[in-house]
Amino acid sequence: MLRKIVVFLLIISGYLLQTTLFKAVSFAGIVPNILTIITSAFGFMRGKKEGMIIGFISGLIMDIFFMNILGFYALVFMTIGYLNGFFRSIIYPEDIKLPMILIGVSELFYCFVCYVFLFLLRGRMHLGYYFVHIMLPDIVYTVLVTLIIYKGLLYINEWLEGYEMRRG
Repeated sequence: MLRKIVVFLLIISGYLLQTTLFKAVSFAGIVPNILTIITSAFGFMRGKKEGMIIGFISGLIMDIFFMNILGFYALVFMTIGYLNGFFRSIIYPEDIKLPMILIGVSELFYCFVCYVFLFLLRGRMHLGYYFVHIMLPDIVYTVLVTLIIYKGLLYINEWLEGYEMRRG
């Protein structure tokens, strides 16, 4: 129960950071995607099932506040959490290189899916411009913020696992 509460508070905190603090320190309108970091990190730290659940909740929060179609971001984030869950067995928590790569690829997936379904299908076919001016800065900014946030997420996950082991 404690894990569910803590993870929900992390998701809410990540959403609030993404929409308030990081909006204020955005570079050319680009804001790091904290919810992608949280979803990806818990996907490869805890596995496919928990990654999907956290991704669904993160996406649902994004849908409620940003979309007029409920479920788009929930599906995208759920897919990100599930795909990152495949890497649970090969992740060494102390090594930050592979998590940074996975989070960067997850952000690329997120940006590409958003481009296809929110822009390309509406007739806006400037993929080169979108990649250079939106996707690439977004990926770089998110990966740089990962350096700061990942250690905290790792510490919280290890603390929760220790708490669960002591209780069980």
